[in-house]
Amino acid sequence: MKLYDELVARGLIAQVTDENEIRTMIDEGKATFYIGFDCTADSLTAGHFMALTLMKRLQMAGNKPIALIGGGTTMIGDPSGRTDMRKMLTKEDIDHNAACFKRQMERFIEFGPGKAQMVNNADWLLDLNYVNLLREVGACFSVNNMLRAECYKQRMERGLSFLEFNYMIMQSYDFYYLFQHYGCNMQFGGNDQWSNMLGGTELIRRKLGKDAHAMTITLLTDSQGNKMGKTAGNAVWLDPNKTSPFDFYQYWRNVGDADVMKCVRMLTFLPMEQIAEMDAWKDAKLNEAKEILAFELTKLVHGPEEAEKAQAAARALFAGSGTSGEMPTTKIQPEAQKDGKIGILTLMVSCGLAASNGEARRLVQQGGVFLNGDKVPGADAAVTEDQLRAGAVLRKGKKVFHKAILD
Repeated sequence: MKLYDELVARGLIAQVTDENEIRTMIDEGKATFYIGFDCTADSLTAGHFMALTLMKRLQMAGNKPIALIGGGTTMIGDPSGRTDMRKMLTKEDIDHNAACFKRQMERFIEFGPGKAQMVNNADWLLDLNYVNLLREVGACFSVNNMLRAECYKQRMERGLSFLEFNYMIMQSYDFYYLFQHYGCNMQFGGNDQWSNMLGGTELIRRKLGKDAHAMTITLLTDSQGNKMGKTAGNAVWLDPNKTSPFDFYQYWRNVGDADVMKCVRMLTFLPMEQIAEMDAWKDAKLNEAKEILAFELTKLVHGPEEAEKAQAAARALFAGSGTSGEMPTTKIQPEAQKDGKIGILTLMVSCGLAASNGEARRLVQQGGVFLNGDKVPGADAAVTEDQLRAGAVLRKGKKVFHKAILD
């Protein structure tokens, strides 16, 4: 199976502009393509997996990736998929985040001469003259068409700032600039980015002629991808200091039955023949598929040793021992106690098992919280100093374990 057909078989492709040409270029390793990453945090998340693994697949076939760091566009903020305006970051914050991104990307992509490149759109966007940009680029965009774009329509009722309205033009200019200066002939992105990305393709063709070979592909990230990387309202980070390898493994081990094979196809590098066999698995065999998914993705991000440790720890917990040293642990300061104990609700929030006392209370009342294997009887329960010294093992639901220990 050639690469483009494999991408389709894995369920990755949503929309394309020039399928036959795209197929030929990807299969022959002639694509120089970019994917953009806005630097809104100091770590990539599990939600970036689809883009990272795609870049790796394409590079392995001889195509050249460009990782575009959005140092300029991050100053504007993409309105796509949002109900409010993004937090404004300083240039120093953005530069720090970009450096963090590159360190994580190097686990997936090989950078260097003739290989992958990392560029920052701050290098050209921040030096643009506003009037010159309006004259050169603004005339190529119809406001009527822009307002029909999904990324803007969903914000119109709640208010769309003029700052965000410019995002499509900024992103389109990125492709135009990369096409001219880096030989970039293809762009990839989430399906929710289709309108923004088409703007870049059309800009190139209007400015440089209809025969300009600029192509657009979007991935199926508007539904499946957008829910990847979030659990209980919190991001699942690729940085081990923000999400431990054990928690990362557990996140993928706990995906829903309906999603496990979709994730295996889209995100792992397992052969399609093996995946076809796994597609027939049902019931208890789905747990084996989840283990395979969790191990493969943890190995990609954190290396085989950490993946093996996380898998062993998860199996020990699932078997009911609850004694694994790899269990995520929170140190509790002595001053957090009152009269030699700490309330279960406060402890759950401190350990990140609940976002608030209210959420913790609901979990306890629903019977979903356990302490050292015993169900927590009520919201007024407390953990003693002796229990904390020994290491108190909390369990939320069936699969989320956490140890609290006195510092």
